[in-house]
Amino acid sequence: MIDDRDDEGPTQYASPPCFMHELDPTYQMPLSDWTDVRRWRKAEREKLIGARLAASADARAAMAARIAESLDNLIGDIGGRMVSLYWPFRGEPDLRGWMASVNERGGRTALPVVIEKGQPLVFRAYAPGDRLEKGVWNIPIPAEGDPVLPDIVISPMVGIAPGNYRLGYGGGFYDRTLAAMPFRALVIGVGYELQRIPTIYPQPHDIPMSEVVTEVYGA
Repeated sequence: MIDDRDDEGPTQYASPPCFMHELDPTYQMPLSDWTDVRRWRKAEREKLIGARLAASADARAAMAARIAESLDNLIGDIGGRMVSLYWPFRGEPDLRGWMASVNERGGRTALPVVIEKGQPLVFRAYAPGDRLEKGVWNIPIPAEGDPVLPDIVISPMVGIAPGNYRLGYGGGFYDRTLAAMPFRALVIGVGYELQRIPTIYPQPHDIPMSEVVTEVYGA
C-alpha cells in the first residue's frame, strides 16, 4: 500500500491504481497489516453507527420487534436458562421488552459489566426493576450482584460480516469474554440488515457468533 504520509510521491494517479471498486461496489482492498485493519475498522464503525442512527426511532422499534420474534423461534423454550443481553446504546436494537418476557416465561437474564480495560466482561443477573447504576460510557449496569455464567449471550453488532463475524466497538471485550468462558455458550449476534458488510478482515482473536439474527431473518 502507499504510505498515506507520502502525499508528494513520484507517481500520481488520476484515480486509484485498482479499479475493482468501480466494477464491484462490494469489493474490498485486501488488508494484511493489523494497523491498517484497525484503521479500516474504525472508519467502518463510524459509518455504520451513523447509518444506524439515521434510521427513525419507529423503524428501529419495528426492526427490534422482528428480531425478538426471531430470537424466540431460534432459542425455543427459555425456561430455566440464563440469557445475557445488553442495555441499548447508540441505536442498537432495543430488546428490553423481550428481556422482560424472558423473565415472565421462567428464564433469567443478565447484563454485561466492564470491570477493567483489556479484561473480559463480567455478567451480573438483572431483571427489570432491579437497581441500576452508570457504568462505562454511562451505560446502565446492575448495581449489585454476584457474577453469573449465561447459557445464551446476545451480543449487539456494529457490523455483520460473512461467517457470522462481528464488528464491535473496538474494545475486544466480547472476544476476551467468550474466549475465557469455561464452556461454549450459544452466542447470538443481533443487528439490522443495513449493517451487513463484505468482511471485517478477521484476525486470530476474532470469535464468530454462533448465530446472527436481523429483522429479516436469522442466519
